[in-house]
Amino acid sequence: MMKNFEDVNAAGKELMDNSLKSIAAVSKSAQVIASESADYAKQSLEMGTGFFEKLVAAKTLDKAIEIQSDFAKSAYEGYVAQATKLGEIYADMAKEAYKPFEASLSKAK
Repeated sequence: MMKNFEDVNAAGKELMDNSLKSIAAVSKSAQVIASESADYAKQSLEMGTGFFEKLVAAKTLDKAIEIQSDFAKSAYEGYVAQATKLGEIYADMAKEAYKPFEASLSKAK
């Protein structure tokens, strides 16, 4: 009877430790995601402000179209780069959150 209690107690402790490690990994990744998102928002705002200033200064319709096309291209490229970066961060977060449980799950098999 005492052996079973010790086994259950050890398993509960291991689960708690693994859960805390997993939560720490998710928390760290969430901070990185928030920071990246804030940086991207700031960069996007600055880019939009620069675009508007250039557009207002355009003397001809052709120049305005060229400015708008350049802005659209760079905005799209920036968005794709940011989405790719965030996707990698989310994938890393999932791996790090799962890592503490790998040993426990392999023992259970």
